Amino acid sequence: MLEIDKIRLGTRGSPLALWQANWIKDQLEETHDGLKVELIQIKTTGDKIQDAPLAKIGGKGLFLKEIEDALLKNQIDIAVHSMKDVPVQLPRRLCIASFTERVDPRDALISKNGVNLADMPKNAKIGTGSMRRQTQLLNYRPDLEIVPLRGNIDTRIKKLETEGLDGIILAAAGLVRMGWADKISEYIDTDILLPAIGQGSVGIEARNFDIDVLEAVVALDHENTNYALEAERGFLRVLEGGCQVPIGGYATIQGGQLTIRGLVGNLSGTEIIKSEKTGLVENAEYIGQDLGKEILGMGADKILKEVYSA
Repeated sequence: MLEIDKIRLGTRGSPLALWQANWIKDQLEETHDGLKVELIQIKTTGDKIQDAPLAKIGGKGLFLKEIEDALLKNQIDIAVHSMKDVPVQLPRRLCIASFTERVDPRDALISKNGVNLADMPKNAKIGTGSMRRQTQLLNYRPDLEIVPLRGNIDTRIKKLETEGLDGIILAAAGLVRMGWADKISEYIDTDILLPAIGQGSVGIEARNFDIDVLEAVVALDHENTNYALEAERGFLRVLEGGCQVPIGGYATIQGGQLTIRGLVGNLSGTEIIKSEKTGLVENAEYIGQDLGKEILGMGADKILKEVYSA
């Protein structure tokens, strides 16, 4: 029996963020009799600045700063994030207390007339705000023209028409959660677009000393997703990469064995370094770290230096 009867949940106000926050709210209230979860909307720097690429203004961590400040000031008790947006370095007094079960981690294409990526016309314009997607798309189809794209999911979908794009790339998980799976022209194979670290999972951030709150949210943790994200975030930590760099990583688990694939590429897509590692799930973080060290030794350090200097 919990010692608390109320939890204040901080969230961004975007449609997807609110969907995720309400989803977590419902699960917590269903899991713990008598618990009430209050949603508190917080506008972040990333929400306020919509006219510049994320990489130029500080990366996706800008979607967390104000929310984490509210956690540290005890204005909220938990925060809910898309794990692909969460940097590996958290403020000292905070932790990711629960990784919810991952849904489809793939990227998805929404295109005019339902055309798939391979059949796009030559020099087709593809909208994405992700360096990770850009480098892999250009490696797969060097003729593509990548158009920077930001905004909420519905805003990006509208830009498919208003900006004369042939297609846009979004995370499949967000589209499915918002009920827009019917708009997807193609779920892109991970051999073509390796997902972002943590893509498809929702995480719950809390204060690492707040025992009652931790007890409440740990019930939503999914063991295999936790292992997979430990490996992926271990990989990213070694590369010292933020969310807005051309790094992809995806871990899968089968029969107690974890396999993680990772890559680093330059922005033109002309050079991609990739590898994979397998080991026992119990060693998830170390497997990811080993993969990071291997890829750095293969020349990824040089690519990342060039990206950061640019």
